[in-house]
Amino acid sequence: MVAFSPDTFAAFLADEDDSPVIMLNLLRFAADGGRERYATYLALARPILARFGARILVGGEGLPVLTTGDVTGWDAALLVQYPRRAAFKAMVDDPDYQRAFQVGSSALADIVLQPLRPRPDWL
Repeated sequence: MVAFSPDTFAAFLADEDDSPVIMLNLLRFAADGGRERYATYLALARPILARFGARILVGGEGLPVLTTGDVTGWDAALLVQYPRRAAFKAMVDDPDYQRAFQVGSSALADIVLQPLRPRPDWL
C-alpha cells in the first residue's frame, strides 16, 4: 500500500518552499502485471505533471545492487523535479492525479519517496 507518513509529509510541506525539489521514487512492482500498469500510470501522469510544472528527469530499470550488506534492489527508479513543494502538494490533491494514482498504486508492491534538495555545487 502506498501512503504518506502524515507527520513527515506535513513537515516536508512546512519547510521552505523557495526552490525546486527532486523526488526520488524507488519502485518495486506488483507481481501481477505491475510493470505494465505502471507504464499506463506514467502515460496518465505525464500531462498532469506538466500542468504543475513538474518533469521526470530520469527513469530506469533497476540492475543488480553492487554493494554489500542488507540491501534489496528495486525494480525501477525515477527522479521527478517539482518547481516547489506546494506544486507537489497541489498535484497530489488534484482529482485527475488521484484517478491516475489509483492505477499507479495498484502497480506497486512497495515504494520509497525520498525528497532531495538540489545541490548544484555537487555537480
